[in-house]
Amino acid sequence: MSRKTLSQAPVFRALGDETRLTLLAKLCCGEPYSITRLTEGSKLTRQAITKHLRVLERAEIVRRVHAGRESLYQLDPTPINEAKRYLDVVSEQWDQALSSLRAFVEAP
Repeated sequence: MSRKTLSQAPVFRALGDETRLTLLAKLCCGEPYSITRLTEGSKLTRQAITKHLRVLERAEIVRRVHAGRESLYQLDPTPINEAKRYLDVVSEQWDQALSSLRAFVEAP
């Protein structure tokens, strides 16, 4: 496994959960959200939301900023953009491999 693959693993792991994807959808508007605001409309507790935010923080997808005594969470799209670039490279490699296979199979 390459270093690039390993560096993307925490991002893919973090994105592999429906709750975390929902949190990211809320955060993608660009403004910071409090845990209270992120919990609104959810059946999850603040503790559960906090647990998911920690996973996103470890993957560096979300950044915590302090506003007085309150913690606000903000999306950092950089790791997601890097994961997309990685997937684009892998997709191109697969396209090339499939083209080679097709040429081999269709050769007289």
